[in-house]
Amino acid sequence: MARHNDDGRAAETLAAQHLARHGLTVIERNWRARGGELDLVCRDGATLVFVEVRLRKSARYGGALESIGASKRNRLIAAAEQYLAQHPAGACRFDVVLLDAVAGGRVEWIRDAFDAG
Repeated sequence: MARHNDDGRAAETLAAQHLARHGLTVIERNWRARGGELDLVCRDGATLVFVEVRLRKSARYGGALESIGASKRNRLIAAAEQYLAQHPAGACRFDVVLLDAVAGGRVEWIRDAFDAG
């Protein structure tokens, strides 16, 4: 298995632990849809939360947040729509957890990072 896959799984585990410490419940990991994947699907009270986990080990191409461009957001929204078609829910949001090895392993959780509109 490629090292970047191991790094990605480790980052998702750290993100899931961070979110759990803040009261969220992880209900899905690596949920796959046609054309995309949801890293984590969580519950925050009555709200369904789709979480994108981003790890950056180098500042060469910008930070973790800058790596989530319009096409990535569109794929996440499409995957979330497919998830909701199978698992209807009320309120939902998109969060991002940034793990930045360049900044000393800093974890940054951005709630409601973008919307589907």
